[in-house]
Amino acid sequence: MLEVVALSALTTFLLGVGNGAAGEIGKNLTLSAGTLVRRTLGRETPLPAAAEDRRALAARVHARLSGDPRRAGEWAQMLEGSPEPAAEPSQGAMPPAPWAFTNQEKVLKQLVREADRAWEGRPRVVLLSGPAGSGSTSVALRLGAETRDRFPDGQYYVDLRDAAGETGPDSAGVLLRLLREMDVHPDLIPGTEAGRERVYRQLTAERRALVVIDHATSPAQVRALVPSTPDVLLLVVVSGPPLLLEAERVAVPPLNDRHAKRLVRKVAGPEHAARVKARLPGVLERCRGNAFALHAEARLLTRDEPEHAPGGRIGAWPDHPVRTAVHAASLRLGPDALRLCRLVALGGWPSVSAGLAAAAADVHEATAARLLDEAVDVGLLEPLPDLRYRFRPEVRRQLAETAAAEYGLGACADAVTRVLDALLALVLPASRAALPESWRTEVPEEHRAASASVPDGLAVLAAEVANVARAVVVAEEHGRTDTALWLARSLWPLQLKAGYWDEVLPALRDAARCAEETRADERTAAALHFQLAHCLGETGRWEQAARAARSAVTYERAAGHARGEASAVELLGLLSLNRWEYEEAYARFAEAEAVYRGIGPGEEGAADLPRALALIERHQGRALRGMGRPDESRRCLERAVDFFAGRTGAPPEAYNHARALTDLAETLHEAGDSATALARITEAEALLPASAAPHRAYLAGLRRRCAAATDR
Repeated sequence: MLEVVALSALTTFLLGVGNGAAGEIGKNLTLSAGTLVRRTLGRETPLPAAAEDRRALAARVHARLSGDPRRAGEWAQMLEGSPEPAAEPSQGAMPPAPWAFTNQEKVLKQLVREADRAWEGRPRVVLLSGPAGSGSTSVALRLGAETRDRFPDGQYYVDLRDAAGETGPDSAGVLLRLLREMDVHPDLIPGTEAGRERVYRQLTAERRALVVIDHATSPAQVRALVPSTPDVLLLVVVSGPPLLLEAERVAVPPLNDRHAKRLVRKVAGPEHAARVKARLPGVLERCRGNAFALHAEARLLTRDEPEHAPGGRIGAWPDHPVRTAVHAASLRLGPDALRLCRLVALGGWPSVSAGLAAAAADVHEATAARLLDEAVDVGLLEPLPDLRYRFRPEVRRQLAETAAAEYGLGACADAVTRVLDALLALVLPASRAALPESWRTEVPEEHRAASASVPDGLAVLAAEVANVARAVVVAEEHGRTDTALWLARSLWPLQLKAGYWDEVLPALRDAARCAEETRADERTAAALHFQLAHCLGETGRWEQAARAARSAVTYERAAGHARGEASAVELLGLLSLNRWEYEEAYARFAEAEAVYRGIGPGEEGAADLPRALALIERHQGRALRGMGRPDESRRCLERAVDFFAGRTGAPPEAYNHARALTDLAETLHEAGDSATALARITEAEALLPASAAPHRAYLAGLRRRCAAATDR
């Protein structure tokens, strides 16, 4: 019976290849698609990058299928057996609306009107903006609380404030955060922006949902999120001037005096009514309807202090009520707490723990924790989960501006230096603890012993990743090049084991450039370019990844580091493999093998050699499969399976054993031995934990393909 494969389905499939699931499962699907394209067209066909080229490829493949029923059946099974990119999303969890929210009913009505207007093909996008401290975030959260019935399929909130740089994450990073908010399994979040946008649109199609992106800084961050369906409302919140975004623009105005009074009374509470009444005129004059300033001064009214704290009358900036409020709050802090806040603010850290604050102020950690809580009490800091804190950007800038004048440039530089040292002492042992056997997590002697006391290195790195990315820039600015490079190198476990590619990429770009410009030692430069190449490859930036990998090869050769050279050449092969350039990939794997085999007994890397060669054999088997040489592929993969099963004397590795079995099953199926392939699939499934749902789903699709071939 002739299987019918629709051109539209084939086009959709090929548009998604390489832009689909991340990690090994996405790569397996990409490789399988490439080998089938080769068998269909009779020649190697590299994976096109442009969408139009992929559509043209789909048309060429489809044209061949009309006269080839067997191949059409293979494609039908491939399309049917492809795992879904993501399950149904969660409904999300908007943060609670502020308890003291007051008025802004007119603004809320404008937002609801946009949600309810006739569709007419015009995307529902609202740009909500106001001066710093105007309460735009509060309006967005209140909208979520009041419109649960309008958006029963999900309300999703993403706050971009905790990014490492002033401009925040790029569009791909925003999509990543949103998909995480939707509870998409990490292995099913694509590495590429195009793939993430595709999953986002699939998950929001035919759904009534509210998407809030808070503290956006550029139109580019949110353009990929513009809804294409009538029941999704995208609300972009900006603190400051509005962005040049095609959207319904809604401004958050200052509170009028009546509602400002109500807000102050709510926050201060009825027990302070007399004090509020006496001081309210001055508060209203200083705050000028700014919600943050009103809230901050209302909190101060709950303290049993005279209106004018020591130091004289509260200063006022008529056009900057937030600055006035920060100054007022600063006057209520003791000198130790104020000093700590100013010194912590200097580095522009996305968030701080008591440990980092203690380093900045050169005090004991318990003292820093107490002083941080004092700053929270007066509104200068916001508490975060896991005993961390952050400043509002405008608060941090004002505190940093006053630090130099109060303590001198030398003291400020010393504070930043202490934080950099504290970060090094925190993340280098954590990196080593996360990958204790890897030569890529070797650390300076003074940090080695501390790794034994780190219970969860990945958790430490994940908590500090934004600070580390920021610290790479700060360290370079302060002339501490070695610190910048070591901090970036510490991120390797996060990108390898946890898929934090978007989070670490800015730091790796900065560090690799810094290593080149400062002529760092070759091994350090090689390590950073390798990390950068790996990260770029995982996010689909293949040309950039290949350039970085070639630089890593050059640096490793200059350093005489054979193990590093072989690893970088191997990465070049993997980049070619993922682009369906199978001959090139095989040549690079053969080159890497030759370099590995040149490592003699007792030389650096000799102990790692058996495992490295087993991985190379697996990669060669995959490349040979793509080249249409199934017998050679099978032999390579069987040797890899034996090694990772522990049959050659090495300790068994369940994860790599399952991956090699999956590759072997693919080769067996394509060679016509689907019965044996089914047995290998069963073996692989038995090795996988329940948490490996994407791999299990992929094997289920492969099982269906093998079963269909057996039936035929």
